[in-house]
Amino acid sequence: MSDGFPYELVATDLDGTLLRSDESISQRTRDALAAATAAGAAHIVVTGRGVPWTRHILDDLGYRGIAVCGQGAQVYDAGEHRLLTSVTLDRRLAGVALAKIEAEVGPLFLAASRDGLDGEVLVGPGYAVTGTLPATPLTDVSDLWAAPLNKIYIQHPTLSDDELAEASRRAAGGFVTVALAGEGIVELLPLGLSKATGLSLAARRLGLKAADTIAFGDMPNDIPMFAWASRGVAMANAHEELKAVAHEVTTSNEEDGIATVLERLLD
Repeated sequence: MSDGFPYELVATDLDGTLLRSDESISQRTRDALAAATAAGAAHIVVTGRGVPWTRHILDDLGYRGIAVCGQGAQVYDAGEHRLLTSVTLDRRLAGVALAKIEAEVGPLFLAASRDGLDGEVLVGPGYAVTGTLPATPLTDVSDLWAAPLNKIYIQHPTLSDDELAEASRRAAGGFVTVALAGEGIVELLPLGLSKATGLSLAARRLGLKAADTIAFGDMPNDIPMFAWASRGVAMANAHEELKAVAHEVTTSNEEDGIATVLERLLD
């Protein structure tokens, strides 16, 4: 174990967890993470965002370690700015999955994340992008399949996120993994992929195990990571499904929820 700190690995989600709503990271949280790493723990960011949407945050943090991006699809070396592993969506299966979901719920609004360090996020007509992250308009849906993808994002004109995720699992759960990753963010991923698969790969590279790990998150896509880690901590602002499986609920992402727990463990 680390000197004075009971975990050797701190895994944190980004949006709704490490980041405040303005996408900043508070000084208190930065200090708490720095103290945990000074005590010998590794910090791994585990995010649904692909590398292109994550890199600027890691650079701002001065983060030089390994990050798990794209919902587990990408293991990224932030210090060297290179992809260590990347898993892509089988586009044929994804096409079948989309057809099955649309047969159940009607037409969807689509976006997609292309593979690679500079993979664009393509956004189709009607799809509402949250935040200010760069995206490329998709005018011809056939362009969706023109290059390797990490994931497809789906939205529905009337169903809630929970309803859309549930209907998608029912219709296409044998072809893709369906993840609810944030408000308005329902994703279709390679079958069997989760934050846990990416985190276990990254941890293995560092010689660390699930038993060494404390994980922080806020959405149902963090459930596999909580199941893998020794301890799962949900933010006060977390989805009820995640709170239900968490060992502990801390304060919100706006109120330094990660620091609240790390400071207590470091004490």
